[in-house]
Amino acid sequence: MLDISRHLRLILSLTLLALTPALASAAQGAKQAAPPPSASAQNAIQLVQHGQCKEALPLLKRALPRISDKDLKYHATMAITRCAMDLQDEKTAADTLLLMQREFPADPEVLYIATHYFSEMGLHAAQELATRAPASVQARRLQAESLESQGKNDEASTIYNKILEENPRTPGIHYRLGQILLAEAGNTGSTDKAQAEFQKEIEIEPNNASAEFILGELARRQGQWNEAVLHFTRASQLDVGFAEAYLALGMSLNASGNYAASLKPLESYVKMQPADPAGHYQLAMAYARTGNKEASAQQLALQAKAASNGQAATDTTEGHAIH
Repeated sequence: MLDISRHLRLILSLTLLALTPALASAAQGAKQAAPPPSASAQNAIQLVQHGQCKEALPLLKRALPRISDKDLKYHATMAITRCAMDLQDEKTAADTLLLMQREFPADPEVLYIATHYFSEMGLHAAQELATRAPASVQARRLQAESLESQGKNDEASTIYNKILEENPRTPGIHYRLGQILLAEAGNTGSTDKAQAEFQKEIEIEPNNASAEFILGELARRQGQWNEAVLHFTRASQLDVGFAEAYLALGMSLNASGNYAASLKPLESYVKMQPADPAGHYQLAMAYARTGNKEASAQQLALQAKAASNGQAATDTTEGHAIH
């Protein structure tokens, strides 16, 4: 079972303790006409404060769907999460954290606890995989990915290549090797070997939109516009939500002088990413070159607004950092 760290459980305990005055006040105000779910939840939270999670958790789970008060729902979900962790009830803890992220998406405490819990759960799953199937492709791939994250690309490549020796058509492995080779090439080295790996990945997994996109980007950097357009088109068709593919396709079409064809992908991109000045600029250029001066001017205005908003956000972030 998942072994949640004492540190994380302490955070939840301190959070609940900090909320106790507010809960006491809410309970006092609810004495005259408290709905049963609210009263039940408040009593259960008090049980949690006294370490009686086994008794409190069923009460909280029954009351939660009927709680309408936002503050009480926050306190109740926090209590459920703590108890589920203490009782090693992974499903309840995960489900409640997902609910909290949906209901309280900007709450720092929720984000902090979710980060730690899901990291713990991922670590536990990795340990289970290594214990139960250490020789599996999945276990060795996870090991190689871990080595990659540590910058140990040679060791990772050795594992990836061994996997391909045993099963040459394992999906995803040529893609990982291509990423390693791209990182090693940097901004000035040859990308031919990386490109070959991505091509092999497409042969094994024709629906890999990410590999298609990278092949398109490599072609775009070399000014091979027709090839870039083919790959970016394929990437956008395989994954209709792949916003970057639409922008790259539009940019490649503009660069090749095919402004009329660039309109549709760029219009799609600015709808998906309206805060990106680059999309508005590229679309403005396409409109201008196809004779739509009014639409071009509108896009330039949107570009300026997006750039201004982006700078304002940066200034605000830097200001918070300074203070």
